[in-house]
Amino acid sequence: MERRRVLKAVGAGTALGVIGATSALTASPVSAAPDGGSPAATGRGGYTFELSDRVRRTPVRYRNRFGIEIVGDLYVPKDASGKLPALAVSGPFGAVKEQSSGLYANELASRGFVALAFDPSFTGQSGGDVRDVASPDIFTEDFSATVDFLGLQRRVDRERIGLQAICGLSGMAITAATSDSRIKAVATTSMYDMSRSISRGHQDYYTPEQQRAVADYYSRQRWVDAENGTPARGLHEVPFDEHGNIVTGDRVLPETLPEDADPVTASFFDYYRTDRGYHKRSINSNTAWTATTPASFFGFPLMAHLDRLSCPVLLAAGANAHSRYYSEDVHKDSPTDTELVIVPEADHVDLYDRKGRIPFDRIETFFFENLK
Repeated sequence: MERRRVLKAVGAGTALGVIGATSALTASPVSAAPDGGSPAATGRGGYTFELSDRVRRTPVRYRNRFGIEIVGDLYVPKDASGKLPALAVSGPFGAVKEQSSGLYANELASRGFVALAFDPSFTGQSGGDVRDVASPDIFTEDFSATVDFLGLQRRVDRERIGLQAICGLSGMAITAATSDSRIKAVATTSMYDMSRSISRGHQDYYTPEQQRAVADYYSRQRWVDAENGTPARGLHEVPFDEHGNIVTGDRVLPETLPEDADPVTASFFDYYRTDRGYHKRSINSNTAWTATTPASFFGFPLMAHLDRLSCPVLLAAGANAHSRYYSEDVHKDSPTDTELVIVPEADHVDLYDRKGRIPFDRIETFFFENLK
């Protein structure tokens, strides 16, 4: 593989509400469920996709090095023999394993991999006393803890383990690979660098004054939480209104979609707030992260040691994705072999679950080529 490759995959503002608060773009409304905005979880046992008849799914539990219990689903191909390559799968940021990551694990297991889709610490069914708080350090550790678990499975070749990450967990996956030599390859789709997004805003639009204002907002929120004895909810990517004031809220996405919603918010709503992708444990479907979540991402940037990356990376992004620049920048700055796959006519959310657009054939080939 060449040092840098850019492909176009052949196939049939910012994340989650910030553009909605700062953009004048409009889109046609997306219909919510008949009850006015509380869509019921789909069938399929609470999963948003059908389990392949070629795959066996087993719930598993294990602990990371901080002692937090991680809960995941292990997907194993039924007809495979011998030791297999394995993948740790997670993302998007604020989603659960029954959503996009499970869909990816299911599909990749049907193609010959052992795949483990997991809920990051503090989210979904995983442990952590404070719920729905995010940490760049601990979420990165969760990938390595999943490698620990996979390496102990009798069906797994522990020298052939990679990571598949979606959206906001992609930055943690690449960061894990900069310090964990057991990770032999990383593939990302709709990549987000959450430290950059949270601390700089979409397309790095925050001015130094706005950065200080956001830091002051979440810093003072800590006193409020300390007085109340419980963390409040808030927007993890803090927007500003037309007057330069911080916008607050306790939901990532609205219960119903406004008629003047911008296209990015509309696309997220169409996944998380409808039967297409709704799940009762998903932060993005129902609530928001803790209001002080930005603190860790301001203080501890992901990608800080990208120069230490030594394994190959595949970066898939939609041609129309508002997040495309994250993948392009890693492709440009990484010191190792990277491949950038641009999916025609796809937006950011299309690569969550639109199987006709997700470049699974290229992902499969990438992992078989590099996990050997």
